[in-house]
Amino acid sequence: MRHARTKLVFGEEAFEKLRGSKILMLGVGGVGSFCLDCLYRSGVHDITIVDFDRFDLSNQNRQMHSERHEGEIKVEALKTYYPEVAAISDKITPEWVEAFDFEPFDLVLDAIDDMRAKLAIIQKCHPKLISAVGSAKRLDPTKVEVRSIWKTDGDPFAAKIRYELRKRKFRGDFSCICSSELPRIKEKGSFVGVTGTFGLTMCSLALRRIGL
Repeated sequence: MRHARTKLVFGEEAFEKLRGSKILMLGVGGVGSFCLDCLYRSGVHDITIVDFDRFDLSNQNRQMHSERHEGEIKVEALKTYYPEVAAISDKITPEWVEAFDFEPFDLVLDAIDDMRAKLAIIQKCHPKLISAVGSAKRLDPTKVEVRSIWKTDGDPFAAKIRYELRKRKFRGDFSCICSSELPRIKEKGSFVGVTGTFGLTMCSLALRRIGL
């Protein structure tokens, strides 16, 4: 059986919860594509993926399947490998977030890097949100961890999110995937050992939230 070994880890009851869960994956780049692959291999197939971008040459250092689909729309190309997912090729903006119905989903996984859209997502659905913050510019995957958005360390992007949330008088909380490693460069370089770890950590947390 395809999922027999996963079922051994989670147990029968928890695994059935995973199989019946409904997940929204926002962004399927360096973090999101690894998270998607992990979810699907673990038995979660009711996944809606949202991304407006196309694969290009610069994606190939960190994004799953990008080398085979240069120039193609990401979410449509990924259906080649994850045929049961629902694909939405839209740009995630604050306006898109306002119009979209998040209610049917058990969890919302945010792997985008647009600040305005991220803030809109947080404000609309933080009780069922897991968000990735700064994964670029780093080399050490052992520094990746799960923290409250209010308690990250060494992440300028997360600090900006906190600043903006305080300005909006936001008082909620949610878990984020972050790194305590300080950025090594100013340019937006990336290393798959870190971005992939972000995605796998996000998947693990999502599965534990649903099943356990």
